[in-house]
Amino acid sequence: MANYIAVVHKDPKSDFGVSYPDFPGCITAGSTIDEAKDMAHDALSLHIKGLLGDGENIPAPSKLEDIMDDPDNSDAALILVVSVSEVKPRSVRVNITVPEDILRKIDSVAKKRGMSRSSFLVNAAQNAISLAQNSQSL
Repeated sequence: MANYIAVVHKDPKSDFGVSYPDFPGCITAGSTIDEAKDMAHDALSLHIKGLLGDGENIPAPSKLEDIMDDPDNSDAALILVVSVSEVKPRSVRVNITVPEDILRKIDSVAKKRGMSRSSFLVNAAQNAISLAQNSQSL
């Protein structure tokens, strides 16, 4: 279960607006704080399902200190911690062929980083995908 920070803003004559610094575009509102809290959970859950459905990566939760250091959040009326389960897509087992010497190097580097072979390979693939996507947008 992941915990994300929701920032609640309240302007005069408006509802309580909720946004997520980790998920730009994920916003909701409620006429009361309790309603805003409930809507915040639903909005984040739906947003994450949409991202996963589109094959997007789910960001790691930001630290509260980093969120509060952002000047856009200095007038926050309230900070909520919203827990969401199943933020990771379902893992699928695959069978790949790798040269033995490369596999030893993968295992060695993964161990030094405190990672499993699978998590190391997924991380390396995600980095390569990001680089490819960034080079296409230039």
